[in-house]
Amino acid sequence: MAARSLHFPIIIIIIASTTIIFTPPALASQPLNHLSSKRAPRFLSKHSYPIKTQLQEQQQYRYESKYFYQQLDHFSFLNLPKFPQRYLINTDHWAGPERRGPIFLYCGNEGDIEWFAVNTGFVWEIAPLFGAMVLFPEHRYYGESMPYGSREEAYKNASTLSYLTAEQALADFAVLITDLKRNLSAQACPVVLFGGSYGGMLAAWMRLKYPHVAIGALASSAPILQFEDIVPPETFYNIVSNDFKRESTSCFNTIKESWDALLSEGLKKNGLVQLTKTFHLCRELKSTEDLANWLDSAYSYLAMVDYPYPSSFMMPLPGYPIGEVCKRIDGCPDGTSILERIFEGISIYYNYTGELHCFELDDDPHGLDGWNWQACTEMVMPMSSSHNASMFPTYDFNYSSYQEGCWEEFGVIPRPRWITTEFGGQDIKTALETFGSNIIFSNGLLDPWSGGSVLQNISETVVALVTEEGAHHIDLRPSTPEDPDWLVEQRETEVKLIKGWIDGYLKEKKTAFSM
Repeated sequence: MAARSLHFPIIIIIIASTTIIFTPPALASQPLNHLSSKRAPRFLSKHSYPIKTQLQEQQQYRYESKYFYQQLDHFSFLNLPKFPQRYLINTDHWAGPERRGPIFLYCGNEGDIEWFAVNTGFVWEIAPLFGAMVLFPEHRYYGESMPYGSREEAYKNASTLSYLTAEQALADFAVLITDLKRNLSAQACPVVLFGGSYGGMLAAWMRLKYPHVAIGALASSAPILQFEDIVPPETFYNIVSNDFKRESTSCFNTIKESWDALLSEGLKKNGLVQLTKTFHLCRELKSTEDLANWLDSAYSYLAMVDYPYPSSFMMPLPGYPIGEVCKRIDGCPDGTSILERIFEGISIYYNYTGELHCFELDDDPHGLDGWNWQACTEMVMPMSSSHNASMFPTYDFNYSSYQEGCWEEFGVIPRPRWITTEFGGQDIKTALETFGSNIIFSNGLLDPWSGGSVLQNISETVVALVTEEGAHHIDLRPSTPEDPDWLVEQRETEVKLIKGWIDGYLKEKKTAFSM
């Protein structure tokens, strides 16, 4: 997979991104000066939800849902209650243990695992080619994989949430697959990891941390370098802005000017009432920040899912949705105000189907979800917005404000250097050259998260597949008749590399057996 607090790209998914501002409740008269304390955009939008498109209904991926009882804490020997981790499994095409049929394991993101399974058609489509088992384990604290018996208890406080970490999730995956292989007498079957967004980060990290468990990993749109000062903090929002600018300079400028127009309107007498009407909100607006966050989220997600064909990964959207947004903004009649133009454009994202009559800015009244916790503990991704290149309000990342917000929200202090200590990041080239192998980092340059990923080949076995027109882990999505040639070729390359890993593994096993 959920930058800014309004949306953690929770990486991902059915889960709606919540807007959390780390400042006192904003007044209409306050400027948009809270931005420095924002967390990174989620990988998944809070408005994301499972929508069955015609394509998905035709696919009907087959799997069985099972549960495996996991240790709550893999790194201590305390007698803590176990919890049921859900996993989806399909063995229809598996060659079996006798033929050392591979196991394709998708590293579950921050959301319901069934949602990821439906949106990861690539794994399902290539499994028959390899005679592979397909396995989708769910990430702890998401979907149905809740410790302490319920979401309410699991999310109760910092103590119950303390076991929600990437390290624990990776250990879950490793323990599950090891136990499953043992039960199926499949210890010699190779495991290949897949993951997109946060799941892609997990796939890459698992290959590095558990090389004896998996022989390779396809890490799609995995921003493993989006920590500390490894990449410039303005990278994400510069890419989002450039995606809009390449469609239309006037569209870019209108959005850039809209923040001042929004603030100015909010300062007027009854300004918030007027903004409520202009943007067709279901409830009266309480602050300009709330509306600004809602707009900010949409622009970021539009950049992530700027796919060349219609999709419903975040919301029901047309192909190349940024182009459609800009057509709406630029196509308004003369005399249309900036904010009215913005409403017309943003409706492509929030209401492309035309089914909604008003908009809820926050559909999570509790403001609680796992990604907010992860962002306040170890997944600290500094972000800022530059004055010239960005269409967003200018701000610098302020760690002190960020830390204060996390303390107020959860009673915890973030550890911004822990991820790079645990998994690496600084001087990643040397680390991957020395210790890494069989990892594909795939990225599309339209995706704002690509700026925090590995974009150059590291070695013969740690490779980067970069496409200029690609968006957020588009290579993992189901194939469609509208797939451009470059996407077809990218997937063919991935299949070839994965085949090489498996062939190499089986050759070594055969040699070892003959000895």
